[in-house]
Amino acid sequence: MPVAAPERQGYSAQRLQRLHAFMREATGADGYLGGVVLIARNGRVVDWSAYGYRDLARSEPLRRDDIFRIYSMSKTVTSVAVLMLLEEGRLTLDDPVSRYLPEFEAPQVLAGGAVARPAQRPITLRHLLTHTAGFPAGRPGDEAAGRAQTLADPHGARDLRGFVERLSRAPLAADPGTRFGYDGAATEVLARLVEVRSGQSFEAFLQQRLFAPLGMRDTGFNVPAAQRSRVVDITTMGADGKLRLDDGPSAREPGAPLNAYPSGAGGLYSTAGDYARFCQMLLNGGRLDGHTVLGRKTVELMLRNHLTMLDPPVNQYSDAEGFGLGGYVVLDPARRGQLGSVGQFGWSGAASTSYTIDPQERMLAILMLQHLPREDRADLPRLAKRYYALVYQGLTP
Repeated sequence: MPVAAPERQGYSAQRLQRLHAFMREATGADGYLGGVVLIARNGRVVDWSAYGYRDLARSEPLRRDDIFRIYSMSKTVTSVAVLMLLEEGRLTLDDPVSRYLPEFEAPQVLAGGAVARPAQRPITLRHLLTHTAGFPAGRPGDEAAGRAQTLADPHGARDLRGFVERLSRAPLAADPGTRFGYDGAATEVLARLVEVRSGQSFEAFLQQRLFAPLGMRDTGFNVPAAQRSRVVDITTMGADGKLRLDDGPSAREPGAPLNAYPSGAGGLYSTAGDYARFCQMLLNGGRLDGHTVLGRKTVELMLRNHLTMLDPPVNQYSDAEGFGLGGYVVLDPARRGQLGSVGQFGWSGAASTSYTIDPQERMLAILMLQHLPREDRADLPRLAKRYYALVYQGLTP
């Protein structure tokens, strides 16, 4: 993406210094190891900066093109893949999933009782894209269905076909279309649908149809051996109040696949620069550098709130946010209590990565950290709300 002086794009270089000071402090000796931020307006990068270090020893300065585990920011990518097939007439939003995955022909619901019953309606693609399919999501009353899903062990599958087969054996926690319940299972089913309807592996589809055309060279489910030195250490807070490496296999072997199957819900590695190109494509109405990924009306549909069947039509995390096809949609910035715009869209990842795109302001902003927060002990402060406040305060008239 081209770079421009902030003032030429309606952004204050002076106010940008507040963000820089904030990030330097946040990645100081007692803070996060390091972070990368990127802000673009009108299709031009006005700030792209790296702070701190790549490694736990704080010996290797973090670089702007270093590689992060983006976890649930993968979900928006998967949603775009599904919408590409919708544009080709291979799918519609209200198709029953069982039309393509017969394993879901007769879903059962186990909600607050010991006996499952037939679901009141079939699971549709829209339900999967909006996290309203009814899969257990840790909400009150989900305990029994959650235990049944754990016993089915879909995450133990070796491929997406196996994931779907195992998942289909477990009951839902709610009838499809009756509540928002954020989970990864729905997105893994979408990834499998891409395989079935495209005739390609999910990984090959993304590489050929999305990453290569958009120039996302460092995005994928596996980091090549020659590039693994660029993968940022992933930390968590130890019982002694000090940062330590996470216990997971990705911390022990940075760059290795995060799942046995190509996880559309959380399996991608990427960089701030790569993900900015993906976001800019959406801001441009589906196009970037002469490549058309989606049509303009499809992107408009993606960025609208699809929870209108709920009362209120909001997600489980905010009464001021709905949910589009792959990310939150801001409905009321005042109620949300954050600087932003109606129609602002975005999502985050488990290891403290996040992005937002704002069609009104023609702006995108990305925050890349690599820390798994903990609720059971004192931890580093969450940065996202303050970071995006500092992004928005830099806009000029």
